[in-house]
Amino acid sequence: MTPNTIAIDGPAASGKSTVGAKVADALDYIFFDTGIMYRAITWTAIQHGVDISDEDAVSKIAEKTPIDIQPPTKADGRSSDVIVEKEDITWACRKPAVDTNVSTVAAYAGVRAALSQQQRRIGLRGNVVMVGRDIGTVVMPEAKLKIYLDASAEERAQRRYDEVIARGEQANYAEILTKVKERDHVDSTRDLAPLRSAEDAIILNSDNLDIQQVFEKIMALYK
Repeated sequence: MTPNTIAIDGPAASGKSTVGAKVADALDYIFFDTGIMYRAITWTAIQHGVDISDEDAVSKIAEKTPIDIQPPTKADGRSSDVIVEKEDITWACRKPAVDTNVSTVAAYAGVRAALSQQQRRIGLRGNVVMVGRDIGTVVMPEAKLKIYLDASAEERAQRRYDEVIARGEQANYAEILTKVKERDHVDSTRDLAPLRSAEDAIILNSDNLDIQQVFEKIMALYK
C-alpha cells in the first residue's frame, strides 16, 4: 500500500519545501509547509511591534492570529498563498528579519501548542505531504513515509543565496552561512521538539543532488 501521509523533515534551506511541493503536485496531494506558520507568527509579531524575546506576548499573537494556507494564485515560485488577516504575506514572511527570529518563536511552547493541533488535523486528513522540522517526531509520528532531508551548511547557504539573488535582492553569502549555522544550533539544541530525524526516517543527503534527483529518490521510496 502506498503511503497517504509523507513527512519530510530537515534543517533550514535543505530543499524540503521545493521538493515537497513537487512530490505533492505529482501525487495530487496537499502540500503543507508547517514552518510557514511559524514564519507568519514571527512576521505578525514584528509588524505589531511585539518584543520577540517576550514569550507570553508572542504566544498570545499565535493564539489569536488567523493563518490561512491556500493554493497559489501567482506564478512567482510560491507553492501556496500565506494569508494573515486577509493580507498575502507569502514573500514578506521570508524576509531576513523573519529568518533571524523564527527559530526563537518556533521554540516557544505556547506558539507550538497554538499551531500544532491545526497541523496535525490537516495531516490526519491524509493525501498530504507535510514539511517541517518535527513532523515525523512530533506532529505526525504515524506518517507512512518519513524522509529526513539533509545537506551541509555550506550547500544550504548557497541555495539560500541563489534564491535571494533570483528575487532581485542583494545578498551576502558569508552572512547567510553564519545565519544558517546559528539557526542549526538553535533548532537542534532547543528543549522543545528539537530538530532530529525520527528513528524510522530515511535519511537523504542532497549535497550532490539537484531537486529533480531528490524528487526521483523520494518517488521511488513512495512506490
